[in-house]
Amino acid sequence: MVKNLKEGIKSYLAKDVDVCGFAPVERFAEAPAENHPTQLIKGARTVIVFGIKTPRGVIDSPHYSLYGLHRAYHSIYRRLDEVAVYLCNFLEGQGPYRAMPVPSFAPLTYRGREPWGLISLKHAAVRAGLGSMGRSGQVYHPSYGALLRFGAVVTDAPVEGDEMLIGEPCPPLCQACMKVCPAKAFDSEGNFDKMLCLSHTIKHAIYPLALKGQADRAHMERVINTAGYDYWVACCECLRVCPLNRMGRD
Repeated sequence: MVKNLKEGIKSYLAKDVDVCGFAPVERFAEAPAENHPTQLIKGARTVIVFGIKTPRGVIDSPHYSLYGLHRAYHSIYRRLDEVAVYLCNFLEGQGPYRAMPVPSFAPLTYRGREPWGLISLKHAAVRAGLGSMGRSGQVYHPSYGALLRFGAVVTDAPVEGDEMLIGEPCPPLCQACMKVCPAKAFDSEGNFDKMLCLSHTIKHAIYPLALKGQADRAHMERVINTAGYDYWVACCECLRVCPLNRMGRD
């Protein structure tokens, strides 16, 4: 067993992820009841969030950004899910703790036709001090911008939380993502519509065939959480134009 659980977790994760942070469950008081960490682990105390960066070269590619982003995202998702399972086993070996991995993408739950994660990884990342929410609805890290994909573990182990980042990450008056968005996911006041973005960005050859005339929630969940897992990324314009994704470059 490690002497200091938080430092032991950070050391355990260091070789596999670019960032990690810790959020006490008290920071999730405003989460919907069905997406609260205590729905995953009874008596949950801590949400451990970690992230892997998408290579900047992917969004800079002159012709193959979407091909590269498709493969990068799904490779990262699988790696994050593996790390989450292994971290759970590591935690449960450190004492009388229980831990549950949070899927980095699927399986999803649905409210009507709107997809939800078991918990919101973006909000968990903010609560764990890994970034702040920008105007595009993405989490912006001080060094990596919006290029991180996140995974998480919920545990009843008590771990001290990290300091949250305060403030608006986007440059004043910046509207780069709003102007370039082909889905028109921003209204005239700058409010972001997640479903407009998803309907344009997330594509899969199976969805139209499998869901035709079968749009009930249970059927949607079965299709998208199994055959539809490896979706096609059809847009990355907001990532491409965002100045925050250029940080750390020579």
